[in-house]
Amino acid sequence: MHRRIVRLSLLTAGLAAGAALLPVGAAQAGVQARPKPAQHAAADSASEQRKVLTYWTEQRMEAARPLEAPAPGKAAELAMDEPAQGTPWTAQPTGAGGSGARLQAARSSGAAWTGGGAVVKTTGRIFFTTQGRNASCSGSAVTSANKSVVLTAGHCVKLNGTFHTNWVFVPGYANGRRPFGTWPATKLLTTPQWNSGEDINYDVAAAVVAPLDGKSLVDVVGGQGVAFNQQRRQQMYAFGYPAAAPYDGSKLVYCSGRTFDDYLMSEDHGLTCDMTGGSSGGPWMLNFNESTGLGTQNSVNSFKYNFAPNWMFGPYFGNEAQAVYQAAQSTNAA
Repeated sequence: MHRRIVRLSLLTAGLAAGAALLPVGAAQAGVQARPKPAQHAAADSASEQRKVLTYWTEQRMEAARPLEAPAPGKAAELAMDEPAQGTPWTAQPTGAGGSGARLQAARSSGAAWTGGGAVVKTTGRIFFTTQGRNASCSGSAVTSANKSVVLTAGHCVKLNGTFHTNWVFVPGYANGRRPFGTWPATKLLTTPQWNSGEDINYDVAAAVVAPLDGKSLVDVVGGQGVAFNQQRRQQMYAFGYPAAAPYDGSKLVYCSGRTFDDYLMSEDHGLTCDMTGGSSGGPWMLNFNESTGLGTQNSVNSFKYNFAPNWMFGPYFGNEAQAVYQAAQSTNAA
């Protein structure tokens, strides 16, 4: 591992990064949780969950604004560790047909997803209250031991030192409709690096959501696969619900192409993609099959540079991200 030092001189040299996005299974060998993920209790009682569900009226969801994430190098001098890399590990998707063969579409930098399949059920909008206002992000249901895990970005659970409240996941959101219900979080988890210093390299989080009408999330919508410690510079599909212009958060949007490495101010993957605020936390997937809509999640939408609005960046899923996932899937969702 090496340590990268980001200095103020980079900012003054014209590389200033703007606001990012407006917005218990078997042990997993090789996970080195150092230290353990940060965990925060959300709506972990039936009464709190009812309160959260009552809060999120259609009007409040429509009025929620995309969340702004901090830019890399926000401090004058910021030392950032590269995410620890360990043994490659993959959990397969939960859903009919599996991910199957790699069916690749033409490159897309941001188009409405019309292909159907499992991805329109597993991807959803996230709504929460932060610092006195309602905001939105994106997230994805993934296969997990408790069938209740949503992966998203770190800034979609905590920002400016405070965890968000009234946190819910709405899978399959479309033009205000909630075809698969509204799922309140019982616990929010993120990497220790994001929790303590909002290090953009570790902008990863998970939410454990409560059962709805006696059913777990994955039983209702299925779950995408998830993979850690994979090779870089692969073909990926990114999904999300951008809500800042020219988008309005009403539909699922995707980008696809081969990723590249960010050598400016992060250790992230990059992808040509014009999704805007609100897409934060949406899944990046390997081996995505357009026929089934299933793939293997390997990053999330995280941030953009002001000078490169057509590039999206997402964190590397290394040991730290895997530790968040492992802790989340080992949590009792009820």
